[in-house]
Amino acid sequence: MTQFDEKYDRYNYPTTSINTASGHPGNTTPEQDAMVFAIRAQLESEGYTERLDTITLLRFLRARKFDIPLAKKMFVECEQWRKTFGVDELVKNFEYTEKSDVAKYYPQYYHKTDKDGRPIYIESLGKIDLTAMYKITTQERMLQNLVVEYEKLADPRFPACSRKTGKLLETCCTIMDLKGVGITSIKSVYNFVNSVSAISQNYYPERLGKLYIINAPWGFSGAFSLIKSFLDPVTVEKIHILGSGYKSTLLEQIPAENLPVEFGGSCSCEGGCGFSDAGPWKEPQYVAPAFKPAPTATTAEATATEAVAATEAVAAPATLEAEVPKDPAPTPTTTAPPAAPLADPAAAPVVLNKIDEKLETTAEDSPAAPAPSAAPTA
Repeated sequence: MTQFDEKYDRYNYPTTSINTASGHPGNTTPEQDAMVFAIRAQLESEGYTERLDTITLLRFLRARKFDIPLAKKMFVECEQWRKTFGVDELVKNFEYTEKSDVAKYYPQYYHKTDKDGRPIYIESLGKIDLTAMYKITTQERMLQNLVVEYEKLADPRFPACSRKTGKLLETCCTIMDLKGVGITSIKSVYNFVNSVSAISQNYYPERLGKLYIINAPWGFSGAFSLIKSFLDPVTVEKIHILGSGYKSTLLEQIPAENLPVEFGGSCSCEGGCGFSDAGPWKEPQYVAPAFKPAPTATTAEATATEAVAATEAVAAPATLEAEVPKDPAPTPTTTAPPAAPLADPAAAPVVLNKIDEKLETTAEDSPAAPAPSAAPTA
């Protein structure tokens, strides 16, 4: 069981993760709990006061394999970026009035949930026309919209989905449609998407639950097989490369009534699924503030006493159920730090770009093979 602290963890939704793997809320070890306390104490000593809750810190720790110095570096860089980018002000004031026009060339939206209760994120790359898009909007505004949508995941989407499911949900189920994207156009499309994916990778870690790349061009699946050995095995398990026969695979994970008709489901929202924003976050019985009110002065005093006790527990490993080093921060190793698992959704192009590079290398080393009439199903 994870040790939560009322001073930081005033969640108003379930806190035991649907993911039972070690390191996830509700499934942490005493050592991992001590690491949360250690990184929080270090950050507070340097003046950081926001986003120090246990669930958030665990995401950064998992993204860096519970290496405290690396997780702390990632967190600090994220906080610096949030201030520079003006995230809090954007959440309050940003309005993406051109969304319907941009969607004609780059459909991307959240829509209902999969069978595990995760929000579904859908993105179609085949219609991207940068020239047309930049007559409607700017890359800066597209980035701002991306960030606002990420913030909406943290509140209200994930809390509402967690309430409906009864378990903590922190990740999305992503469908990336490559219909209309040929091998010759992959580079320009993925370079554009990858230019914005750094935001999700660096500042919104551990958000990928499932990724379905559908209508993949010929040769795509084979190229992925060649590059997946360089990816985190946990990430590889989340990725499914599918050709045109993807319907049955999607329906194994997504209820037909939640999947848009164009992808083989039965959902046809009034005004279009891409603009409905349908999901538990729109259902009144699951909508509520993400956090409970701050504790009273009396409660705060009690919490401070508990914090002192926790400090002593970390300093004296014998009091823990399992031995914890006196300094919870592990000594950095000489090996290169592991790459962060993909975040959802925009980090997915990192995989796609690697595949594209492999396809280009293959094309240079061997005669080009004619593409079949229909992409094979992976």
